[in-house]
Amino acid sequence: MKFTECVKIVLKHEGGAKITRDKDDPGGVTKYGISKKTFAQYDIENLSEEDAIDIYKRHFWTPSKAEKLPAELRLDYFDMAVNMGQGRAVKILQQTVNASRGDKISVDGRIGPQTIRASKRISLMRLRAYRILHYSKLIAKNPTLEKYYYGWFRRSMQIDG
Repeated sequence: MKFTECVKIVLKHEGGAKITRDKDDPGGVTKYGISKKTFAQYDIENLSEEDAIDIYKRHFWTPSKAEKLPAELRLDYFDMAVNMGQGRAVKILQQTVNASRGDKISVDGRIGPQTIRASKRISLMRLRAYRILHYSKLIAKNPTLEKYYYGWFRRSMQIDG
């Protein structure tokens, strides 16, 4: 998948133009999934879809090197970077690689040639399983996040449809 296809799907899952003010969401006020806490320099409530797409491209897609991963992993990996941050998304990708046969790579949260090369040998379902495992661990540490679990699970398994 290309960026334009992936970002349309992510925008839909992030709630589109709806402004959310969830007191339990660590990101605070969000629109198009762009949080005030992370992007304080933007007027979130007046953010346009075009601005959101630009933010996703410059701050998530390009730095995460999503375009270098196998096509079947790009959407899920990009969505993980948006949902939990690039470093965490890379670590989950690296953990998935290490749980698979073959390469053992450093789980350092940096996307480099070894991680990109090794990602060619993992399945989408295994990556999704490790994503869900991450959410389960988050909830074990912070039970107030449990209310998001079903949504995270559904998004992890059905991001593409």
